[in-house]
Amino acid sequence: MNKKSILFITGTRADYGKMKSIMKTLDADPHFEVYIFVGGMHLLEKFGNTYMEVENDNYKHVYVAYGLVQSQDVSLNLSNTIACLDSYVKKIKPDMIVVHGDRIDALAGAIVGAFNNILISHIEGGELSGTIDESIRHAISKFAQIHFVCTIEAKKRLIQLGEEEQHIYVVGSPDIDIMLSNKLPSLESAKERYDVSFEEYGILMYHPVTTEYEFASEHAKSIVDAVLDSEKNYIVIYPNNDLGSELILNEYKRFLGNSHIRMFPSLRFEYFLTFLKNALFMIGNSSAGIRETGVYGIPAIDIGTRQNGRYTTSRLKNIQHVGENVNEILRAIGAVNEYRHACMEFGKGNSTEELVSVLKSEEFWKINIQKRFIDLDIY
Repeated sequence: MNKKSILFITGTRADYGKMKSIMKTLDADPHFEVYIFVGGMHLLEKFGNTYMEVENDNYKHVYVAYGLVQSQDVSLNLSNTIACLDSYVKKIKPDMIVVHGDRIDALAGAIVGAFNNILISHIEGGELSGTIDESIRHAISKFAQIHFVCTIEAKKRLIQLGEEEQHIYVVGSPDIDIMLSNKLPSLESAKERYDVSFEEYGILMYHPVTTEYEFASEHAKSIVDAVLDSEKNYIVIYPNNDLGSELILNEYKRFLGNSHIRMFPSLRFEYFLTFLKNALFMIGNSSAGIRETGVYGIPAIDIGTRQNGRYTTSRLKNIQHVGENVNEILRAIGAVNEYRHACMEFGKGNSTEELVSVLKSEEFWKINIQKRFIDLDIY
């Protein structure tokens, strides 16, 4: 196989954590030349300047789009990212673009790849979320020729979208590879790095629900009220930068100066995993509460509608689902010890190995750029 150049698009701490093990493996493999485009939320100082984490991981080719202006106008962010990325793609001419999930940076990558006749691989397509993110995810899948999904259910949804079954690979979630590795930092080193002195703690990660913007302040207030009333220790991580994040952060000001709270714009992924592995529980509406907690058997409290359709509590027995109601949340916090159940629903820790083996196949690179829509015989 001739050496193949692959461009990864990362715009958030979350998608970088998902793709990091793949990037590292391919970057060290002589069969591949890896390029990484860093934009989006990574560039925002308020959210921790997480582009530095990518830079410090010592890849051969990292392009940080410093001039990419980010605003609360999502449409403008998308158009700016497309323009910046298109220029970079024309310069490096990759054989394939890899995107993850449902963020606008991934959508930009899919659009740019399509209009430049470049193969597109989409990681974790076919998922449900019940917000505008779900529509973005499905749109990305329709641009992509290749799909690396977590579950059989996700594969079935992509087939319903007209995707070719032979180009859908069920590999699990790649971040679980890192979760189950023996290379995570110790809890002691994590506490020292982030000045956390708690013996026991929960983790709060709560993101805006863009389709419920008018309720964002009210919902955030209820969550902050419940966290404070619980009188437990918490590691609080900032929300993503979707519409409504400012309203959440405004409520989070009530945490300042509280000895039970340590609040961070972001945590380096491996250190976050160490804190998660040792937490009493996780609370909020992050996908980490659905995916990562079960790997470690950590109880999770999923608040609101953001993760609707992505799980059932009958299958993921470590999760309680509640509304944005103080009393409901407090009852769930009080019951967390009843929900210590491990679940390997989304991968076994070998996702990177399986994905890379696919990329090393000669047949893989013969995939036609021109997509076909596969009709289902349902009538």
